[in-house]
Amino acid sequence: MTDAGGVSLSDRGGARTIPARRLPFSDMAARRQQRLVSLVLCLLSTRQFITAERIRQTVEGYEVAADASNPDEAFKRSFERDKAELRELGIPLETGRNSVFDTEDGYRIARKDFELPPIEFAADEAAAIGLAARLWSTASLASEARTALAKLRAAGVRIDDTAGTDGLLPLPANEPALPELVAAVSARRVVQFSHRKPAAEEAEKRTLEPWGVLSWRGRWYVVGHDRARADVRSFRLDRIVGDVKLLAEDARTTRPDGLNMLDLVRGDNHQPGRLAHVDVRPNRGVQLRRMARNSTPGGGATGVDRLEIEYRDADWLAAIVSAAGIDAHVIDPPELITAVVRLLSAAAGEAQPA
Repeated sequence: MTDAGGVSLSDRGGARTIPARRLPFSDMAARRQQRLVSLVLCLLSTRQFITAERIRQTVEGYEVAADASNPDEAFKRSFERDKAELRELGIPLETGRNSVFDTEDGYRIARKDFELPPIEFAADEAAAIGLAARLWSTASLASEARTALAKLRAAGVRIDDTAGTDGLLPLPANEPALPELVAAVSARRVVQFSHRKPAAEEAEKRTLEPWGVLSWRGRWYVVGHDRARADVRSFRLDRIVGDVKLLAEDARTTRPDGLNMLDLVRGDNHQPGRLAHVDVRPNRGVQLRRMARNSTPGGGATGVDRLEIEYRDADWLAAIVSAAGIDAHVIDPPELITAVVRLLSAAAGEAQPA
């Protein structure tokens, strides 16, 4: 007969054999992994202890070469290695006998010890998970977020990813530098990139030992030790020009105790407060209404509500206004109008068919 991999098998003295041939290392590793999976499934499928000989006859992958000098010894070595690997993986392999009349030990895996316990979240924890999924709904990790939610729901976990998020602006994660910087923080590796200051025409090369990546006011920042300046610095990711280079050397510094990276980012990016007037349709623009320090019902020319909003970053406020679509209209200042027009024009350009 022929197995699933097309290898010719024959029965010889009760033990299956295969013609002797040398397999590439990758194929051997794949066959061993398949055999381990088959062994686990076999030991999970019964409450009885299964003897080694029965496992040899049942589990695919324990065939021995036709020219093996000692097939029994070859099987024993393979089985011992597999048992040791399962135990190293934390799989609870039990040894025992089904009755006093058995003359040989058997093996099994108890489902109660192998399966994960029920996943339970408190109400606030479930709400946090749902909120995180909503924030990442337009991000580069959106597929991973959907997969995680699907697995949790399949396990019986009730996740509400819509309640309490009205008017919530999705967390942007389309910055090309974001994945590389997150990986560098996790691996404690040094990075190099070119960064352009707000008023500068040319970007400067920076060498950074990153300590963390965070979002503030709709923007992503990386914080760490700037080697050239021998000091702590924060950099806005949307001002990084080109690719982030991950250097081979490890970071030598660590985040100082007591350092609040959010306070650092706020201080580095402090701008004097400015006022904007935005017309919003009734019962719309929830996010903008929460930010407004003053609202005049029907104060607009067409009966809409006029909001007075204090802001420091025109691009940040423009993103929120743009997300409101036709429900919001900027009256002043001109810099905010320009920022909104730029965002909407870019979005319209991306939406055009190729």
